[in-house]
Amino acid sequence: MRVGLLESRAARLPTYWSAYLKELGAEVVAPALSDAEALALGRESLPGEPAPVQLALGRILSLGRVDLVLLPQWAAVSGDAWSEALPELLSRRISGLPTLLGVPDRPDLMEGAAAEVGMRVSQSAGRVRLAIEKVRPLGLDPRAEMPPLSRASRRTVAVIGPRALLGEDALVGPLRDALDAQELYPVFSHELPVPDVLKRAERIEQPDRAAPGDLELFGALSLLSGKAAVRGFVFVVPARDGSAAAAVNRLAARLHKPFTVITVDGTQTEFPELKGFTAQLDAPATSRPAAPELPASAAEVAAAAAAERDP
Repeated sequence: MRVGLLESRAARLPTYWSAYLKELGAEVVAPALSDAEALALGRESLPGEPAPVQLALGRILSLGRVDLVLLPQWAAVSGDAWSEALPELLSRRISGLPTLLGVPDRPDLMEGAAAEVGMRVSQSAGRVRLAIEKVRPLGLDPRAEMPPLSRASRRTVAVIGPRALLGEDALVGPLRDALDAQELYPVFSHELPVPDVLKRAERIEQPDRAAPGDLELFGALSLLSGKAAVRGFVFVVPARDGSAAAAVNRLAARLHKPFTVITVDGTQTEFPELKGFTAQLDAPATSRPAAPELPASAAEVAAAAAAERDP
């Protein structure tokens, strides 16, 4: 069986599914186009959708003839239909796509999904069990360390946004260059140790009711907001993604430190917001407008997302 796999740097456990499919004897097919070409192809078909969706579609279209496509699931913020049901929505919007199957990117859900995928691919329960056992270590969160929070002669800023966006160089590469041009040292939220982020996310009120993406955003913000080295925050969201924008705007509005919100569509190379933000970093703290404390309620984030959808 030929199985297309859309793994990327945005994946939390990036090697699990490729190793598992090979153990099952499947032929793993990767996208044939570069990320820039895939983004352009996806934009032609879905011009009004967020760039991560366009990039995923372009990659699927570049797979050629395959029997099945596995799409690692994104951590959706409240109200984010694309992240919650990407395979189903793409199949409805674009005719002729191969069978699309979303697979989890969380250790606690890996083996149940792997068993389902395995029976589709090999139809041999014994082979599926052996394959799951062999790749089990790859389904655990790696023992990642905190990235350095400072760099000589640079001001540190936290860059917070959805993993599906920040993990894609094709989408945020120009922003990295722009941050470097402003002599800023960025600490990206998707590079933080996920267990530490989720541990801090437990501070949100009723964490069991919060969407996974809200937990990641809140946890990263909570983890970095108290670090003295972090001078300010750059929140990044995909253009045309109202749910993500509502979530980060709600969090950003509660910060004491300087911040800016940047929308990314994968094509721009200029980010004029960074100039004013950099000036704020140099301003005395007493000259900045006061802001209330960080939010502690998942309901607040969800309400903001709902307001964005239904003004």
